[in-house]
Amino acid sequence: MSIPYDLIGDIHGHADELIKLLKHMGYEDSETGYCHPLRKVVFLGDFIDRGEHLQQHQKLLETVMPMIDNGHALAVMGNHEFNALAFHTEHKEKPLRSHSEKNIKQHLAFLNEYSDQPERKAKILEFFYRLPLWLELDGLRVVHACWDDLHIETLKGHTKNNCLTPALLIEASTKGTAAYDAIETVLKGVEVELSHGVTFQDKDGNERNAIRIQWWNNRATSLGEVVLPASLDIGSAAQEPIPDYVPRYAQSNPPCFIGHYWMSGKPAPLTNNISCLDYSVAKNGKLVAYRWDGEQTLTSEKFTYSESFS
Repeated sequence: MSIPYDLIGDIHGHADELIKLLKHMGYEDSETGYCHPLRKVVFLGDFIDRGEHLQQHQKLLETVMPMIDNGHALAVMGNHEFNALAFHTEHKEKPLRSHSEKNIKQHLAFLNEYSDQPERKAKILEFFYRLPLWLELDGLRVVHACWDDLHIETLKGHTKNNCLTPALLIEASTKGTAAYDAIETVLKGVEVELSHGVTFQDKDGNERNAIRIQWWNNRATSLGEVVLPASLDIGSAAQEPIPDYVPRYAQSNPPCFIGHYWMSGKPAPLTNNISCLDYSVAKNGKLVAYRWDGEQTLTSEKFTYSESFS
């Protein structure tokens, strides 16, 4: 029998919601962090960012880090942890992630809490390096945004225990490299550039010409069927075929849990063996968990959640 896991989606600094959810699932605080006598948590990444004035990052990380360090939880890296490492790392006298107005705004909640605490910030960044980019456990898989076998194989040759290294951080921050493409897909999802000059504004008001797609939708044949969000108008591009580089996840594969995608409504599996657990807690949504007990076919009944009132 596999270890029963409680998989938890993107938290984005909402410590109170996490603690409420852990207690709801029967975890109790201890000298070594929140723990359960029979179960273990798996966090899906994106512990930080969102909410310019949110003051809960330190509380959240002081909750999460002991759980992971003392064996009560596992975790994968999210794109926000990767972005933080790039933001705070200089290469050739420039930060790997530019300090643009857009990037500062996205990262501001973290910056506000650690601006005058360089030693504590360094400890947090070191912790981010210890987060694997993906997990293959007994009977299930975990990745922040997209399980892509080819990109994961690429990263295996660059990682240490599936974790980012300083050298990989530099390469993965450099457009045009295989590592860049792999990290973009695994941590940020599959994107397809639109033709015909079609652009749109994302949820943060940034203009984009590439759409995020539902890589898990194996039955779709055109871009209009897989665009995210589903209501997005991409004009004539909707009729274009789905590119061959979009991964397909076979129904015979182990269950795969992802975050990242800002779902809404009542939590439910995306397919029989793929579930997203990001239900927009940072936008007054839900902090969602799936209580996995070894089943290979995922069901709606196994979701539980805490709603945000912040």
